[in-house]
Amino acid sequence: MDKKIIIPYGKQNFQIVIPPYVNVDLVLPQKIELGNLITEEVIYKKIIQSKLYEHIISGFKIKPRIGIVVSDKTRPVPNNILLPPLLRVLSECRIEKSDIKIFIASGTHSPMRKDEYIKILPQNIIEAFEIIVHDCDDINNLTEKQNTSRGTPVYINRIFDETDIKIVVGDIEPHHFAGFSGGVKGAAIGLTGRQTINTNHKLLLDDHSTVGLYKENPLRQDIEEIGKIIGIDYALNAILNEKKEIIQVYFGSPLEVMADGVEYSKKLSIISITDRYDFVIASAGGYPKDINFYQSQKALTHASLFCKDSGMVFLCAECSEGVGSDKYLQFVKGLRSHESVIEKFRSSSFEVGPHKAFQVAKIAQRINFKMLSSINDEVLESLMINPIHSLENEILDYINQIGTKSIIALLPYATATIPTIQEGK
Repeated sequence: MDKKIIIPYGKQNFQIVIPPYVNVDLVLPQKIELGNLITEEVIYKKIIQSKLYEHIISGFKIKPRIGIVVSDKTRPVPNNILLPPLLRVLSECRIEKSDIKIFIASGTHSPMRKDEYIKILPQNIIEAFEIIVHDCDDINNLTEKQNTSRGTPVYINRIFDETDIKIVVGDIEPHHFAGFSGGVKGAAIGLTGRQTINTNHKLLLDDHSTVGLYKENPLRQDIEEIGKIIGIDYALNAILNEKKEIIQVYFGSPLEVMADGVEYSKKLSIISITDRYDFVIASAGGYPKDINFYQSQKALTHASLFCKDSGMVFLCAECSEGVGSDKYLQFVKGLRSHESVIEKFRSSSFEVGPHKAFQVAKIAQRINFKMLSSINDEVLESLMINPIHSLENEILDYINQIGTKSIIALLPYATATIPTIQEGK
């Protein structure tokens, strides 16, 4: 019987049919026995039982100004569930809506337009609160702080810096060079200046700046130090399953949240395999993880970890908003090989955007890959990526090339999985 395989792609799933003689390992995040999914009431209880209430009631002579940081449209954070209980607690602390500002963490991404707010925030919140979209290049709205111990200059959003209590809302999941997302990262990267982000991200050249490493990761620990310098008080972080449902939530000091959340995320994401695969078919996990290639590259990184040297990855990522970085496109313009990308990158000043081209080129030194997307062939070829036009046919062609006895790996949620090799099992 044919094998029917579902692959997330954009805002939909599509199905491909694989002949029964093909061996397929379906690689999914680990299943953890759960009770009910996390509700707003559960989140409310976690927040009300924390130090926040006492902090507000007893810590200030006048009512404090609250800064809440949320991720932009490139992150699947369920703010419609996370924000209402947080705002409820603040209301019970008699904080006026006018004393609460919501900051959209853009990092180096293009700042969201007002008509896009509805993609990440409920309409009633949009109407009730002041919303500020960060622009890392707006030097007039950046406040300079001290450098980190690793030499990263810290420039933080000026209006956010003026708030009295700073709360970052986000999710915890594996990150391809920061180890894990979550904690202070939404503000420490999302609300800082381009110079801060560029200098921090230069640390990705360290071998320990990789997916799944937290305490040993110099880039991530630099982020923690930035968070301390800018004064992040609390983190409200969710852990999501493949359906983007909340299966765990944490609220408290950022370091406490990360200590617990990282361990839980590892239980979900670390997958034991006996050997890497000759052929990997991977999805970024659908929208918004595949909103553009800038984001989808993370899935390529994860998929490559499952792939043998000189093996093949087929990446399925719609990229409805194209490449997602003009700086990336400009950097590779006129280059004809991944080797030339690496050479140019190493001889240039570090900059976010081109760093993606470098990461892709490093992957291309070890494995082969092709991509199914809505990006036109000419643009993909400028990125030195071969396009896929008929996924089923090209899968069968490659299987016939490597032999039907080969086992292929299917990763529908590539960014949520990290392999660990258990030899001899």
